[in-house]
Amino acid sequence: MRETAEELHQLQTLLDASLSRSTSHLRSIVGERAIAAEQLTQILTGMCTLALSTVTAKGEPRISGVDGHFLHGKWHFGTARGAAKARHLAARPAASVAYMRGEELGVFTHGTVEVLNPAAGEPAADWPDLLAYFKGFYGDNAFDWDNDVVYYRLHPHWMTVYASNVAKLIAK
Repeated sequence: MRETAEELHQLQTLLDASLSRSTSHLRSIVGERAIAAEQLTQILTGMCTLALSTVTAKGEPRISGVDGHFLHGKWHFGTARGAAKARHLAARPAASVAYMRGEELGVFTHGTVEVLNPAAGEPAADWPDLLAYFKGFYGDNAFDWDNDVVYYRLHPHWMTVYASNVAKLIAK
């Protein structure tokens, strides 16, 4: 768990607010299966394959997979600088991601992306720490980290979580 007490508080506030303004249908599904922010951060460790949804210039939805890392209460993910999803996010930074483990866990997030390591301009203040984490996970030489990949942080405005058996998920 990499989250500070403040980050956990912000995440819990987001989870509670998101569920409270959701439809009655979604609340009936999640209901007693909602989990606390601290539990979520214990479950979402390492790399999680996310379904990332972006939108084309014509307003057509596109979905693709990305390696997601849940760090400091937010999703972080990368792609090739020349990928279609990178072009979509540069023009339209709104995005949605879903992470699912069968019927055991569903994490659904809507928000706006921040580019962490732009090709031109200043990187995010915490980019050196994040880059060290990614290099530790993938290896120092996995990519040309300056030119090949672009990383994003999804700033969520809505997030909900469904967990069928929290104790089992935390034990994994």
